[in-house]
Amino acid sequence: MDLTQKEDRIEIARYDHLQLEYVTSNNVTALQKMNTEYARATKLLIEDVLGVGLVNEPQINEKMLVYFSDTTVLRLMMDVEEKFKDIHWIEKDLSKGLSFLEKELPDLVVPQFYAQISALNQSIVVRDSLVGISLDKYLGADYTLYKRFYHDYQIRSMSPDRIVPDCLTFYLISEYPMAYSWRRTLLDMILFRGRIAWVLTKALDFDDLEEIMGFNAEEKKWCQKNKKQIWLYMQDSHHLNSSDPMIIRSYMGTIPYFNIMDNNAPQGIGIWVGAQIIDEYMRKHKDVTIKQLMGLTDYRMLLAD
Repeated sequence: MDLTQKEDRIEIARYDHLQLEYVTSNNVTALQKMNTEYARATKLLIEDVLGVGLVNEPQINEKMLVYFSDTTVLRLMMDVEEKFKDIHWIEKDLSKGLSFLEKELPDLVVPQFYAQISALNQSIVVRDSLVGISLDKYLGADYTLYKRFYHDYQIRSMSPDRIVPDCLTFYLISEYPMAYSWRRTLLDMILFRGRIAWVLTKALDFDDLEEIMGFNAEEKKWCQKNKKQIWLYMQDSHHLNSSDPMIIRSYMGTIPYFNIMDNNAPQGIGIWVGAQIIDEYMRKHKDVTIKQLMGLTDYRMLLAD
């Protein structure tokens, strides 16, 4: 797909509309479209996202109907319908980012995108050049219902402005997966994810690495002030060579396992540090293309360089 000929080439299929029609009015036509025109999306939803059974099971449609008829899920569906009446801005930003990526990574297959309701399960689903966006996971950090199910550190990333970065992040992870290793260290992880964050900063024309991370002004200030200290802390604490999943998740922002340096360290600080290293590497190696960067797998050599 050539995205350079037209500004907006990405279209997000509104699978979520079919879900709403089926659940609220038991619309057979909507169900037929879900099972024919969007067969892969329906299979992913039933088997991988919801985990309610196999798509070819008898009575599976009724199971799905019961699942989505829960009052909380119905409220989610209605709120998504109201919040995301217009998603052209998402399509426009995805087109912009993918246009850049297509030029830099000519072998990259441009995926198909669809919107869905996941009942607060997976935010982004990626499978075989198909990307599903669970709009119910992006209703905004102030969305009241989230407070019943999530911690504050989780809610802050559930805003509409995280949709495009999340889509492209998880798609690049799927297309350029981390090389298999029996022992993945924190250093491996922060450079793997930092590389993707750095590339997307360029693709989405963000002002700085803090923006792609979703850091606020206070967090950005903290990062700039403590840039050297956080690196020394990671070294002195022997965390860089650690393969402890809890330590890695703490730096990657998936759990608040322990305080890193102080209580002001932003969530995902490890990815930010990795992106800083990538930025320095690319400044010193101006002949290295993004395609070559994405092909690098020896992260220790990259750091040494």
